Amino acid sequence: MNVRLLPAVLFISLAAPTVLAQSPEEKGLQIAREADNRGEGFGDFQADMKMVLISKSGQTSERELRVKTLEGTGEGEGDKSLTIFDTPRDVRGTAMLTFSYKTRDDDQWLYLPALRRVKTIASRNKSGPFMGSEFSFEDMRGQEVEKYTYEYLRDEPCGELTCFVVARYPQDEDSGYIRQVSWIDQQEYRTWKVDYYDRKESLLKTLKASDFSQYQDKYWQPGKMSMVNHQTGKSTDLFWSNYRYDTGLDGADFNKNSLKRAR
Repeated sequence: MNVRLLPAVLFISLAAPTVLAQSPEEKGLQIAREADNRGEGFGDFQADMKMVLISKSGQTSERELRVKTLEGTGEGEGDKSLTIFDTPRDVRGTAMLTFSYKTRDDDQWLYLPALRRVKTIASRNKSGPFMGSEFSFEDMRGQEVEKYTYEYLRDEPCGELTCFVVARYPQDEDSGYIRQVSWIDQQEYRTWKVDYYDRKESLLKTLKASDFSQYQDKYWQPGKMSMVNHQTGKSTDLFWSNYRYDTGLDGADFNKNSLKRAR
């Protein structure tokens, strides 16, 4: 999953006729666009991550990673991201590179140091688990607004806040999901929770984000993301730290050669 789980500016008109004139689809799309707009203009950022895999019986294993992201600026271009595993030793040097796009399918490659080769992640395989976690390769791909259709469902309390509840439907027929339902707060447009439904319409997973902090007086990022798989009983926690913006990354840091250099 791309970590740009970033929020947005309050935008909904207070004029009742305008709000009432919106269809659920129009309002859902407007909320999604505004949430996406909140995350624009960051240029690049890096962060550290601890991934904790939790089995059905409660046993845990930990991995340490680094994430680098470069904002897309070209026509139809989404963000580029590089995820690098540092520990444990058996996965050290494993790296995943993702190029996301506004409308066409993303490109995604995985470097496996034990085999010394770069593997392309095909679209038909993107619903598979990312490095044994409950996050799929699809979750780690671009979450571009244009790749979904939307439906506003309702307003609902979420903790001390009020959230928009919005469903989005992947347009990609290779998606592992038939829909995702998100809780987005009306104050800062942070995504606090997402329910993922599989192609059989069954609840598959739930993602919860927490411990948000604001960076550069604009960008909200979670300190923790927890994905629970309701069908297997397994879960994965991601703990984010050391967010840095404007670190000087450029396109040369995001290519297949950078996968092999990742250390």
